Formats: sequence, structure tokens, C-alpha cells
Amino acid sequence: MPIQDRPSNALPELAAALAELREAGITACRGAFTTAWADRMREDVEAAFEAAAARPGGAVGRGPHRYYVEIHPEQLRGFAELAGHPWVRSVCEAVLGPEYEIVELGFDIPFAGAVDQPWHRDFPSPPATWRDHVYTSLAFNLTAVDTREDMGPFEIAPGTQWERGDDFEHAMFPSRETYPRYAAAARRKLPRRGDISVRSALTVHRGTANRSSDARPVLVLGVDAPGAGNAGHHDMAVTPGYRDALPAGVRDHLHCAVVDRLTPIVQKHTIEGLVMGAD
Repeated sequence: MPIQDRPSNALPELAAALAELREAGITACRGAFTTAWADRMREDVEAAFEAAAARPGGAVGRGPHRYYVEIHPEQLRGFAELAGHPWVRSVCEAVLGPEYEIVELGFDIPFAGAVDQPWHRDFPSPPATWRDHVYTSLAFNLTAVDTREDMGPFEIAPGTQWERGDDFEHAMFPSRETYPRYAAAARRKLPRRGDISVRSALTVHRGTANRSSDARPVLVLGVDAPGAGNAGHHDMAVTPGYRDALPAGVRDHLHCAVVDRLTPIVQKHTIEGLVMGAD
């Protein structure tokens, strides 16, 4: 099996991961998948990007030479293994509750020449998070390459998921005067193929400049607590036959349309401050 054998009732590292997620806003499971699984994921991501880039609205800019593409589960051969991974399911259940909803599947690609993004969060913080310190959504990330320092690694400022952010521009972008504070706290992540990380998308973060000649694709799986409302920003869909063939533990959490025929997704999860680019 491509998944490491980690049954959900035998995850001794889970408590530590949940504590780190709550404190820092991010944690990871190293070596959750084999490198062969990650390489197949990269093949699917690259094929999806080639198709998306060839049609209007297929890829949305997240800064110069940096793109985001949302895809359907059927475009990723390993979707069922990812959504059904014991660590993924255990984290979702513990943080978001047993009725958690999978609402997003996509990927980011910073190509050669991508610049430092502005520090940001992916959407405004809901009161449940800034006031009550409750997570209502999670973002799982899987790198398609072994990340190097020159490839524009992801940087995150631990603990910032609890900041209210009502003084941020659009409730998402802290002022440039505060950048030194985030930079001083930042942790730079260098994941390898097969690793899974999970974070609150409200933890202030940025992609850094890609000074290499290589792209750095990263898969994104977005998960909500019931009522969080992020599904409205996404157009993921499945066909009836595909949905019925999924394991119940995946199918029961898949929150998307069921359609007779899949159509290409026109990207609408635009983050204007990133589309404009930053220096």
C-alpha cells in the first residue's frame, strides 16, 4: 500500500500534533505516503495545470509566476488514499468534529521567478476563531517535490491564527509596518515528498521567492467544520459512479456537487492582494 500502516486507533503522535496545531497553527506528519505516491500526485498536478493554463479562467494568479488551480477529485488518482488517510481523518475529527466536510481540492505552483508574497491569511477570521479560539477549517498541504531553500519555501508565523485581524487590509493583509514582527517569528518549511502538513489558513504566512529553475507544486485539501461556509468559494464535483466507489469514510465527508459530467472549473477563489503581486 502507498499509505504507511497507521490505523487511527494507534497514532501515538496524534496528541502531540494536535497540541502543536493549536499552539503554532501548523503541524505535520512526516512520511505519510511513499515517494512513488507523491510522484504520481505530481504527474496529475502537472497534467491538470497544463489543461487549466490553456483555457480562460483555468488558473488564477497568486502573484508573479505563481498560480492556483482547483481540481475535481477524479483528477487526482490518490484522492481516496489522501482523504482516507488515518492521520488526516483523525486530525479532522479531533479539530472539526465527526461531521467534517471536504470542500476543496487544488494546488499552488510557484514557478521560477516567483517573488515574496505579502504576509497574509487566506480569508478573514470568523468570531469563533479570534474570539473563542476554535478552528472552523483546516488546510492540508502535500508537496510534490523535495523542497530546497532556493525553491521559495513556505513561511509561517506561528501563533498568529488567533489574531483578530480587523486592522488588516480586507481583514487578510497586515500592514507592511508589521512585517518585521512576522519575519522575526517565521518558520520556513522544507517538506519532502510523502509528508503531509496541516494548518489553519488564518495563521499568517507567505510563499517566498523562487530563485531556482524548478517549480514547487503543492497540493491543497480544504476541510470545514459544518457551517463554516467555505464550500461556497469552490466548485468541486464528482460523478455518481466515482462517488459510489469511494470508501464510506471518504464519501460521507465529501461536500460537493454530484454531476453526470465533469466540466472544467473556472477559478473564483481569488485573493486580490496576491493577484496584484508584491515586492
